[in-house]
Amino acid sequence: MRPFLAFKVLLFTLIVPGAVLIYLPYYLLSDPENWQTVNAAWAIPAGLCIMLGLAIYLRCAWDFAVAGLGTPAPIDPPKKLVVSGLYRRTRNPMFQGVLLVLLAECLLYADPGLIGYAGSIALFFHITVVFREEPDLTSRFGASYSHYCRQVPRWGFALKAFSPEPI
Repeated sequence: MRPFLAFKVLLFTLIVPGAVLIYLPYYLLSDPENWQTVNAAWAIPAGLCIMLGLAIYLRCAWDFAVAGLGTPAPIDPPKKLVVSGLYRRTRNPMFQGVLLVLLAECLLYADPGLIGYAGSIALFFHITVVFREEPDLTSRFGASYSHYCRQVPRWGFALKAFSPEPI
């Protein structure tokens, strides 16, 4: 991976997912009492969700840079359609990884404001995918993207991995 591309991916990650997963939840839980009311019973499952969600995000960011020659940032998207790695089984694993981390935060704190925030982020992701990303990818990659969409679910997880060749 080229150093400048790696820097752009890191910068985007610190700003956007950092804001969604760390800065804004911290603000919502800024009352010191919220930080002391961690649901200890959910600590291990939440920790596992956080690790899995971060691993998913990092793998997707890697695939965007290496296979797609771009970044997760909408202003510098991959130049090639990324259909490898986790993208072979679901079309939006990066968003799913972020939502998994938010779910873990909700399990740990059970704060109504944080739960509402996580729900609004999930809705925002869905609207973004349906009304911005999918039309953009369709116009950029045409038949290749349409073939991909027929085989790989938007949010679910396909048991059969994507095959780039039409069957």
